[in-house]
This record gives sequence, C-alpha cells and structure tokens, in this order.
Amino acid sequence: MITSVYAALLGLLFICLSVLTIRQRRKADVALGDAGHAGLQRAIRVHANFSEYVPVSLILIYLIETLYALPLLVHALGLGLLIGRLSHAYGVSQLKEDFRFRITGMVLTFTVIAVAAITLLALRGLRVLIS
Repeated sequence: MITSVYAALLGLLFICLSVLTIRQRRKADVALGDAGHAGLQRAIRVHANFSEYVPVSLILIYLIETLYALPLLVHALGLGLLIGRLSHAYGVSQLKEDFRFRITGMVLTFTVIAVAAITLLALRGLRVLIS
C-alpha cells in the first residue's frame, strides 16, 4: 500500500510537531493555552493545522489507491501533501514568517484535497455511466 508510506512519514512529522509544541510550552511555562507567547502560538497552530488537514487528505488518497489503483497519482498526491505540510510547518513556525512557505504549503495541501476529491467523483461517475 503506497498510502501507508505517506501516512507513516506524516505520522512521524506529527510527532515532531508535537514535540516542538511541548518544548515551546516548557519554555514559556504554559500548560494550557498560549498565555500570549508568540512562539507557542505558532507551534500550537502548526500542530493544529496539520491535525485539521492531514486526516481528510490521507482518507481521500487511500480511497483512490484502494478503489482505483492509480499508483502514480497516489505517489503524486502523497508527495504533494508531505511537501505541503513541511513547507507550511516551516513557514508558520518562524517568528519572522516568510509567507511564501505558508502559502506554498496551503496551495499544495488544497490542491491534493481538490484533485483527490474531484478524481474520486469523476471516477465514480464514470463507473456509474459504464455500469
């Protein structure tokens, strides 16, 4: 299963983002919330944003792989998601943010979700027409 490789890599990235958030919490001595600490706010948002977008993305990629067996597309989507999440995490985590990384990350993530969703709908529609 191709998706499992990207899920594993993204799982490791999730752990890294979690550890970075924990470090920021310790540094700021804040157990809950962010207490107005800019670095902690950014770490929390990077982690949360990852949690918001990666699950639905992986589900869509997995469905393409299992229902339609399109390996090249699965690799392209998985790689796009991984690069997008890395770019976004790097960009947002910087106090002096370079928005190009954040924008690149979100564009790649949205593109993965849109392409996967449209592909699933198109292939499903094609199957209905053929049946």
